[in-house]
Amino acid sequence: MAFTRKSTDSSLPDDPLHLYRMLAVTNRGPAAVWGHQQDVLRSWHQGKSGSSDVAIELPTGAGKTLVGGLIAEFRRRTSHDRTVYLCPTRQLAQQTATAFDEYGIPNALLIDRVTSWNPADRARYEAAEAVAVSVYSHVFNSNPALGNADLLVLDDAHAAEGYVAKPWRLTISRKDESAYLDLLSALEPTLDPLVVPRLKRRDADSTYWSYVFLASPVGVANRAAQLEEVIGSAVNGGKLGGRRAEEARHVWKCLQGHVDRCLIYVAHRQIVIRPFIPPAAQHAPFSDPARRIYMSATLGAGGELERAFGRKKIERIPVPDGWEKQGTGRRFFIFPELATDLAAAPDRLPSVVSSAITEAGRAIVLTPDTRTYSSFVDSMVPEGCPVLETDDVEDDLTAFTSRPSAALVLTNRYDGIDLPDEDCRLVILDGLPARGDLQERFLHESLGAVEVLQERIRARILQGSGRATRNTRDYAAVMILGQSLTSYLSGRDVQAAMHPEVHAELEFGWENSQRYDSDNMIENLRIFLRHDDEWAEVDGDIVREREKYARAMAPSTRELQRSVPHEVDAWHAIWNNQWDWALTSIRSVLDQLQGERTPRRYAAFWSYLGFSITQRLAQQTGEESYLAAGADYFRSAQRMSTGTSWLSHLASPSDKAIAPAAPQLDELDEAALRSIGIQQLAKGTAFDEAVATTRAGLMGTEYRAYEAALVTLGQLAGASDSYGNDDDEDPAAPDTVWIFNDARWVTWEAKSEAQPKGSIGPNDVRQAGSHLRTTETKQSISAPSDSVALLMSPKPAIMPEARALAEERLYLVHPQRVLDVFDRLVRAWRTARGRVISSLTLVELAEIFRTEKALPSQWLPLLRSTPIRQQE
Repeated sequence: MAFTRKSTDSSLPDDPLHLYRMLAVTNRGPAAVWGHQQDVLRSWHQGKSGSSDVAIELPTGAGKTLVGGLIAEFRRRTSHDRTVYLCPTRQLAQQTATAFDEYGIPNALLIDRVTSWNPADRARYEAAEAVAVSVYSHVFNSNPALGNADLLVLDDAHAAEGYVAKPWRLTISRKDESAYLDLLSALEPTLDPLVVPRLKRRDADSTYWSYVFLASPVGVANRAAQLEEVIGSAVNGGKLGGRRAEEARHVWKCLQGHVDRCLIYVAHRQIVIRPFIPPAAQHAPFSDPARRIYMSATLGAGGELERAFGRKKIERIPVPDGWEKQGTGRRFFIFPELATDLAAAPDRLPSVVSSAITEAGRAIVLTPDTRTYSSFVDSMVPEGCPVLETDDVEDDLTAFTSRPSAALVLTNRYDGIDLPDEDCRLVILDGLPARGDLQERFLHESLGAVEVLQERIRARILQGSGRATRNTRDYAAVMILGQSLTSYLSGRDVQAAMHPEVHAELEFGWENSQRYDSDNMIENLRIFLRHDDEWAEVDGDIVREREKYARAMAPSTRELQRSVPHEVDAWHAIWNNQWDWALTSIRSVLDQLQGERTPRRYAAFWSYLGFSITQRLAQQTGEESYLAAGADYFRSAQRMSTGTSWLSHLASPSDKAIAPAAPQLDELDEAALRSIGIQQLAKGTAFDEAVATTRAGLMGTEYRAYEAALVTLGQLAGASDSYGNDDDEDPAAPDTVWIFNDARWVTWEAKSEAQPKGSIGPNDVRQAGSHLRTTETKQSISAPSDSVALLMSPKPAIMPEARALAEERLYLVHPQRVLDVFDRLVRAWRTARGRVISSLTLVELAEIFRTEKALPSQWLPLLRSTPIRQQE
């Protein structure tokens, strides 16, 4: 008979586990669902199946594709839902479809251009006869092809921000120079006048080449009509080249009429226009489905997932029992720049990296930007070794895995490449993965709001380092390159926030890199790649260390998680031209960011947005109350962005016309002077006694006396709290801490007993660099912006491997510099006491200290004159 008849079997599965038992009778997949997969599926079915947004965390190799597939198929069968399983890349979509075939899950692979789709496959999805397997771009698009799903399963959700934002992110590249310069000219009143001429030059200096500037939102709003005209002319007038023109036309359909509700980021190589949080909640193909399941190997917290998808709340099913400590496979981390010989002679680094690639045969290299990519390809790939790029492996990895030697070098691609077992044994991470689009670079480099990107950075490192460890028996070496990434991963707090397995692997790799030369490093690599009994002996050390660790919550995580629903509300209101609602939501954002570990620079950004919106409301309503509120928001932004230049670069004609007058006194100076006015040292003979004892301590070498002298010096400097490490109670704690209210912190590691010869080593640098974080834990609050860590030592030099570990806010101070500051303060104090401190106004006291160069804004640059990272 040629006709197809409906099956008379109407039985439906009770739950996803029952479903797999039904499928396992005839499929080619595993005989049963693993225990941890069962736990996750039960958690979803029994507690989360009715929730609209649920995130599931399963580590690599733990079978998240099967879990997501079973949820999708269960809903398709039992509720006749149209279900879509989305992947970041075509290659992953193809792998998922193949896996579904093995599991017995009917599926329709819908990738590439819509015109190339098999009509029968599309019809099967539309009729809920198969799960559609596709890519993010077919949902997040100005003309989405999959716009009627009932359930979306979003794989690798931790890496999806770029795909989700793409429909609302317009990029004008300098490659299209006419369009770039036209738009830059239109933006000129919204930018610092000192910046624009340098951006116009083709041969910009290094500072302006890489820096990201934020155009004044006030200025953008005032010039929105002209900007829309210029952008429309570029997009539709043939000023953009090739594929860039086609992508821009799609994006312009979503952005047109909303430029005044976007942020505009300007860099020498491109201009990006986008909303801070994508309005995905108003994108029907994403928001209309009743359910969304977010699958990830590294979910994290802090609201990263909610910001990426524009959702106020996403419920979570945590990693199952047994996987909270154990990872997938074994990674051997190598830090070449810490090797004793390479730290002293960095010009030898390329040859060592080349040797490592030669030893491994094939290597995957992950870089954050095109500059790092080009530098690596030009200097570190062995002669004769083929170099492959993204396009070479987009659909099939065979071009890489079939060669005996090859370097697969990718840019900003930390997910979507699976190289198990002998496919690849060496992963190279070159540079800190924090250079995505201009918004990400603005947050990280210009604003310095590192906290809000921490989960994203960690996820990229975890995912990137795991590209070649895809199952429990797999193994691969991971080479870490670039000072920024080396320093980042050397931080104990960063390691503590990693999965315990990775924490132990990082600590083992760090210890075995910084004490030895590169020959020893390559020999260790050979032992690891052989993976025989010799390696097995040390592998047990990593396992034992792993069991000691528990994953710690990163600083500011709670505050960022609390604020994210209001951030989403604020940007939803902005996008819909509801400015009062937006301002109310921004106030809620700032309230929620206040806490034990306030992310001050991120709060500064939101304060500036509050200022911008009050100006718009003042113009619309004529109410002066908005101007007063705006002044408060602006001063708050100034106070919390201390130590960065992004706000000063917003000194555009648009902002200068409306910004409130700057305060007479710097916030730090005011905090110090107010404290000086009430110090007990100002009274009786206490001052002279304190000066004599302090001078003796600072001129001597005995560590207890020196540290006690630093405490008194902090009091003279105006610290609201100056304390030491009493009785050496905590060896990891700073020797002295100066706290100037919420304006600035200064931590000290004093090596007063060191000899004035030789070099400062890595352990001292690492210890001193961690002191601000230790103090944050003790104080239960985040350090103010531009706080500093000081390492006092008489040693004349720093080991190169120690410099490689140094964080940007760590400075070397020699004993004489400390005495110079002491003398300035004593002179100012004597003058002020002669006029009776309690009778002086703040302005009069400030003038006395300014004359002696004894204000914090005057002596702190003296202590910060020698950054350890840059010291030769």
